[in-house]
Amino acid sequence: MSAPVRQRSVRGTAAPRIATLDELREHLQWAVELEHATLPQYLCALYSLDQQRNPKAVRVVTGVFVEEMLHLALAANLLNAVGGRPRLDTPRMLPPHPRRLPHGDPSFELSLLPFGPKALDQFLRLEQPAPPDAPAQADGYATIGQFYAAVEDGLRDLCADLGEKAVFSGDPARQVRDRHFRNTAGRLDGVGDLASALKALEEIVDQGEGLLRGEVWDGDRDVHDPDRAEVAHYYRFQELRIGRRYRRGDTPQSGPTGEPLRVDPEGIRRMRPNPRLGDHPPGSPIRDAQDEFNRTYGDLLHQLEESFNGSPRLLAVATGTMYRLRRQAEALMAMPDGEGTTAGPTFDYVAPEQRGGGRRPDSGRRIVVLPDGPYLVYGGVPLRRKTKIVSPENDDALTWRTGPDLTTEPTYALCRCGRSSAKPFCDGTHAFVGFDGTENAVVTPYRELQHVHDGTGISAQRVGELCIHAAFCIGATRPIAKMLDDTGDPDMRANIMGRIDHCPSGSYTYALERGGETVEVDLPQAVSVLEEEHGLASALWVTGGVPVHRADGRPLETRNRTTLCRCGHSSGKPLCDGTHRAIGFREEPGTPIEGRTP
Repeated sequence: MSAPVRQRSVRGTAAPRIATLDELREHLQWAVELEHATLPQYLCALYSLDQQRNPKAVRVVTGVFVEEMLHLALAANLLNAVGGRPRLDTPRMLPPHPRRLPHGDPSFELSLLPFGPKALDQFLRLEQPAPPDAPAQADGYATIGQFYAAVEDGLRDLCADLGEKAVFSGDPARQVRDRHFRNTAGRLDGVGDLASALKALEEIVDQGEGLLRGEVWDGDRDVHDPDRAEVAHYYRFQELRIGRRYRRGDTPQSGPTGEPLRVDPEGIRRMRPNPRLGDHPPGSPIRDAQDEFNRTYGDLLHQLEESFNGSPRLLAVATGTMYRLRRQAEALMAMPDGEGTTAGPTFDYVAPEQRGGGRRPDSGRRIVVLPDGPYLVYGGVPLRRKTKIVSPENDDALTWRTGPDLTTEPTYALCRCGRSSAKPFCDGTHAFVGFDGTENAVVTPYRELQHVHDGTGISAQRVGELCIHAAFCIGATRPIAKMLDDTGDPDMRANIMGRIDHCPSGSYTYALERGGETVEVDLPQAVSVLEEEHGLASALWVTGGVPVHRADGRPLETRNRTTLCRCGHSSGKPLCDGTHRAIGFREEPGTPIEGRTP
């Protein structure tokens, strides 16, 4: 996007102006919607390009998309800074295409197009710099620059009238910063006062339309070629349109005079423009693939909204979701749809409750398994570490030692693939390593699977499919099944009860008589990161009846104790089956994967 933030002395007068804090927040929400509105167009063009045959064009469009994501984050920072709340997971973000730019020129419509001259014309219109004398315009703007100019005017006026502290009243913890956002030469700084707000707008300006004085450069170094200055978005699309790169000394008037930038037309997937769900009946292969893409895109909007509302580390999860979108879109664009064209994504909004289990925003504490991705933990569930204490003589399992709570965000993501460099948290690595998170966990209720072993004054119940081999059911000399023979001794009975209470998966439970009510240890709602003997990393121990929803939407049976796989190798995902012991899984830092883009 573009905005002539530093050209104030030559702007004309515009009305109406942004005159109240509520109006400012409203316009900054529009800015969030505006920045998002371009993403489907850029993604369709990007997905239609064969990465092997058109690597340079892929790099250009990818770079613009990543920076538009940066601009979206900056708009969210601005809105958070003035006490607003960014909204992305809402139907208004995805009206049917072709669509108008939010609150912009009604004569300009955005379409979903494959890469080509028509798509480039659309992008050039989107990124067109505002003339130096263009008036600020808060609504119905002809160029995006006029809209951002009005936002700048509103910020300045309100700070002059109310004071900066009154304007910038938002929670600083909600700001997304560089440490949460990679793969761009641009800057993602927090916003907390007028100076930082103007700097954020300036970042959007320079990347969109270039520096002042009519230069084509945006002031950054090319992230892929640090020896080269980076070209602003508008001029990058000019390079693709003309087929030549800009070089030092070139101006907007001269056009690009550098090396050729060629596009192989045979390396473009011929997606049918503006595909619609109604073009294919429910249950047809194309419709099913489009529905799947739309559910995943809805998940992306949800993850971005959570990221911008107090959980910025979820941006790593959102990045992984973008990789999943690419695979789904490329599969769509391999499906014939008409004469010489293929199918494509429709970008229709899907309500949270239609995307799978646990995604409703009012569902309270719960854990949601993402397809081939991490566990999303909602509701501020405490996260802590627990270490198994064993006998020094024979490694007999004795008890668990609880460590202090780990620092978390309101919604946080826990690694499921076992390869995050930020364990136990997800860092998006699952998307790059091709993690297969297919779920095979048994969903039959515990009571229908249990095997019962009676003793004196105790009846032990066991479901072997839930066992993670933590070994509390094995005494110093014999297993619980044999110890039950001696439960006429109250000390032996108490020993068995204590061992079952420490079983993390609840594979073993007990009642005081066959068929009686199960006696459960009182456990708080929490997630514990388990470590077993000799530094062996174990499961995620979910206690206190926190619900767990599979990626396919089906809930697991809610129990007092559940153990989830975090090594990535369980045969009963998402439940742990003890494979971490067989593979010697340890919580050693992985290698961060840098330089990846959706």
